[in-house]
Amino acid sequence: MIPLMKVALPEKDMLLSKLGDVFDSGILAEGDLVYEFEKKFQSLYDYNSCYAMSSGTACLHAALTASGVMSGDEVITTSMTAEPTNLSILYAGGVPIFADVDDAGNLAAESIKAKITPKTKAIVVVHYAGYPVNITSIRKVADDYGLKLIEDCAHALGAKWDGKPVGSYGEYSIFSFQAIKHMTTIDGGILVVNTNENSSEYFKKFRWFGMLKGADRTTNNIESIGYKYNMTNVSAAIGLLQLDNIENRIAKHVENADIINSTFNNSELIRKVEFDSRSEPSYWLYSIRAKNAQEVIERLQRNGFQASKLHRPNHLHKIFKSSQVSLPRLDCFYQELVHIPCGWWMSSEDVERMIEVLNYG
Repeated sequence: MIPLMKVALPEKDMLLSKLGDVFDSGILAEGDLVYEFEKKFQSLYDYNSCYAMSSGTACLHAALTASGVMSGDEVITTSMTAEPTNLSILYAGGVPIFADVDDAGNLAAESIKAKITPKTKAIVVVHYAGYPVNITSIRKVADDYGLKLIEDCAHALGAKWDGKPVGSYGEYSIFSFQAIKHMTTIDGGILVVNTNENSSEYFKKFRWFGMLKGADRTTNNIESIGYKYNMTNVSAAIGLLQLDNIENRIAKHVENADIINSTFNNSELIRKVEFDSRSEPSYWLYSIRAKNAQEVIERLQRNGFQASKLHRPNHLHKIFKSSQVSLPRLDCFYQELVHIPCGWWMSSEDVERMIEVLNYG
């Protein structure tokens, strides 16, 4: 069966050689390779500054804390995401406030605006499945109300909005390199900082117990809480190799999605997700909406293509019960949602055969 997602790694000989060098060095944890990876990622996407961490979730926790989110503060967010997006709000002591979505399953600016209260401290947006949110309208809401904007780009490496990479618009943005994303460092993430309010030292201490890595532990004086969130040289070595080929890999996702866009027949029962002309998705997954979603999933699976809704809306979990709210557009989106594969592992023939299954049953 053709999978919905697949782990992508560098060529075996190159990978083993690079890892062998790390193991031979004896420096396996955070070190120069981590800092090299940060600079390479920053340069590739022209970001302001970057801090590699152990996961995208760790990066979100750092971003929320740097945004001033504390106990009882409200953070407007989406329920249509992987659970760590909103668990990280709980880590910071905040309260997730769920807003409703648009046709692509992304937060809608008008719903965000309706949720703002005096307790609101920040907005977290997710570029769901690699489809960018309308970040222009949400940036305006954040500016009008003096709120921090955090972009969760875990699904959206390489996506663009209005010609600029996602991650360029919020005060803070995060990317995930967990196993099944566009690229992986086995696990890991990177925090993009687009503000000068917090120093480099702040984030370096946040990811390493409140201390600077390599400082003399016998004379240190910890002043603020920090965590074990550092990336290792082992992960960074994989990441450095991944960055050499990531644009080509993402281009294959987009190429396959373009085939779907041009050959898929919208109907009353099954249709493509619509998105703004300023949006350039990177298609971690391809999303469709089907009136008979479960039937479509089963049809695809019978014909050798994995399909799924993938996530459960977060507001349905007991841990978020204090945030449970009516989200009619999200309910409709989720009921109709089907994710289908379009990644680098699919040939154009695979994609065309999958579309034939969708178009003709």
